[in-house]
Amino acid sequence: MIQKKELRKEIRERKRDIPVEELREMSRLACERLLADKRLGDASTVMMYYPLGDEVDVTPVIERLWDEGKTVVLPQVTGEAEMVLRKYTGDDDLREGAFGIMEPCGELFTDYEAIDVAVIPGMAFDKDCHRLGRGKGYYDRFLPLLHARVYKIGVCFPFQLLDNIPTEEHDIVMDAVLSTDVFFIH
Repeated sequence: MIQKKELRKEIRERKRDIPVEELREMSRLACERLLADKRLGDASTVMMYYPLGDEVDVTPVIERLWDEGKTVVLPQVTGEAEMVLRKYTGDDDLREGAFGIMEPCGELFTDYEAIDVAVIPGMAFDKDCHRLGRGKGYYDRFLPLLHARVYKIGVCFPFQLLDNIPTEEHDIVMDAVLSTDVFFIH
């Protein structure tokens, strides 16, 4: 079976072959699907991510949820292997943090039991809702801190959907994986 490091390289190569306009359109379609999800609509508190350039741009979802009065929390990297959540209070509250990721610098959020839905990026996902991260383990260490009932949705581009991803014991399985035209449920 292909190793995780090789899969990450393959996904990066796939992305380089796709025009920026096409990535934007795929992000738009994925956001539409995400906003149509009933669990997200019913949620009061949502953990999102602020996208890197090679991830689905979910900023329209962040803005929409925040405009609707939902509590939106975003990760902030605080150390070599740790992250915390902070409340999102608008674009003015964002600063460039670790790895060039825009991070909120507002109020620390520690009420993990209040989170209803967590939207999670990944390098790749498979049909069994396994996630391949970037290899640093931030989400694999953080997600076990959330309540078991938190609905975890992996979001990706279609070229990031694979038949099978090698897994390890510590890997966290998503409850669902969403792309532009695919929705897998675990």
